[in-house]
Amino acid sequence: MISDEVKKGSTRAAHRSLFYAMGYSPEDLTKPLIGIVNAQNEIIPGHMHLDQVAEAVKYGVYAAGGTPAEFPAIGICDGIAMGHEGMKYPLPSRELIADSIEAMAVGHKFDGLVLIPNCDKIVPGMLMAAARLNIPAIVMSGGPMMAGRYQGQDISVSTMFEAAGKFESGQISGEELHDMELSACPGCGSCAGMFTANTMNCMSEVLGMALPGNGTVPAVNFGARRMLAKQAGKRIVEMVKADVKPRDILTHKAFENAITVDMGIGGSTNTVLHLPAIAYEAGVELPLDLFNEIAQKTPYITKLSPGGTHHIQDLFEAGGMQVVMKELSAKNLIHTDIPTVTGKTVGENFAKTKNSRPDVVHSVNNPYRPTGGLAILRGNLAPDGAVVKESAVDEAMLKHTGPARVFDSEDEGIAAIVDKKINKGDVVIIRYEGPKGGPGMREMLNPTSVIVGMGLDKDVALLTDGRFSGASRGAAIGHISPESAEGGPLALVEEGDIIEIDIPARKLNVRLTDEELASRRAKWVRPAPRVTTGYLARYAKLVTSASTGAVLK
Repeated sequence: MISDEVKKGSTRAAHRSLFYAMGYSPEDLTKPLIGIVNAQNEIIPGHMHLDQVAEAVKYGVYAAGGTPAEFPAIGICDGIAMGHEGMKYPLPSRELIADSIEAMAVGHKFDGLVLIPNCDKIVPGMLMAAARLNIPAIVMSGGPMMAGRYQGQDISVSTMFEAAGKFESGQISGEELHDMELSACPGCGSCAGMFTANTMNCMSEVLGMALPGNGTVPAVNFGARRMLAKQAGKRIVEMVKADVKPRDILTHKAFENAITVDMGIGGSTNTVLHLPAIAYEAGVELPLDLFNEIAQKTPYITKLSPGGTHHIQDLFEAGGMQVVMKELSAKNLIHTDIPTVTGKTVGENFAKTKNSRPDVVHSVNNPYRPTGGLAILRGNLAPDGAVVKESAVDEAMLKHTGPARVFDSEDEGIAAIVDKKINKGDVVIIRYEGPKGGPGMREMLNPTSVIVGMGLDKDVALLTDGRFSGASRGAAIGHISPESAEGGPLALVEEGDIIEIDIPARKLNVRLTDEELASRRAKWVRPAPRVTTGYLARYAKLVTSASTGAVLK
């Protein structure tokens, strides 16, 4: 066992003394040492209950003959960080999480890890660490939040971001806004729609790194969650004994499965950042064009919030990710013969599942759309690609041509939208918000939600080298690469330039000649860094393009 390096031999007497100081027994030190990475905190609703999950995991580890040792991981709530300077930190925190787990795991010679995340960047950060370390690991998330209820309708946090636009445009009163605030988020769990957190929890299951049910068993279903957590604790000990490692599971085929399911469920655009980043740590290359290639042959078979009215609890009732994979496998779109943390193959895991809610998960013969939920766009405005959640775009905006309204920060863009300076037909450009330029590639749920709330989502597009929340909907095109701070074409656009969007054709262009772009580029001056000290300054120097997952090199 790896942990023997800190437990066995005369030169480890001092090490054992330190274990005994914490109450470990000599017998405990003969067993596999399992790190329990608990991201519990009191600032993220999805994490407030993770101590209960960790406790159940420990029971499973003990029962299977292992010794658990818990340590923490940080986590930022994207919702609370949204719309201000704090949103520069969530994506960079992904790297901090991966690095800190690496430091703890190697420093203490754990034999295996149970990773307990729940929200946006914490899930991929932990998966990146698992792939990098390549010691037995399993993800055990906290589960999704239930949808709230208001006037007989299911609502969630995305409803509230859009409600701000309705209030600003006079569609609802301040009293109604307050009543909705009190109803939208009823308790613990990752926000109720197919936003980034739930997309990534589902992806951890589809990748084979989490047990079936991990992505969809509700957080408040304590019995089922605790049973799943005990199983995860038991499985990690068995995986250590069998020497089953993440890179045995995180193969190219596993990532193809994840992209396929992502397209089938209309997952968050952030997966186009996170899946390549996890793959990078696993030594697997995921070019952006692979997303389009898979999208073209994958039917969109669920329509969850923000693209539809169903929430994760409805997907859970249908049978969750295992039913989605089974439906997609009917069209031979899923690799069924690859391993998972259960010890069974993908196909063996879903063999006995049944679709209990065909109104939620459609068959591949009756999809909502014949092609996948996400699209990668290219053109003279995005030579290295851009991403849009096509399934959440109104049909009227799939093709759009309009004048550019240019803003050099999210704050400027939001101010113009709220002040009603944006007109129907406009293409709002928010630039210098990429990984380097932001720095940190801020997530922009505020501007998209206000546009939707003001009823402009059928008339106004929003383009950025930043990114959008999984809760965003409308013609919101992000990750435009190369980013503005690196001299990408977005930096050369001027007020009034005509932007041409053709999502079905996967095109994003500005109506300018190559000569005009070259002339503007020759005059362009790189802006001074917005942040010159601290972690973000170091991050900006090391981070790569969004088109390669915004990893650090």
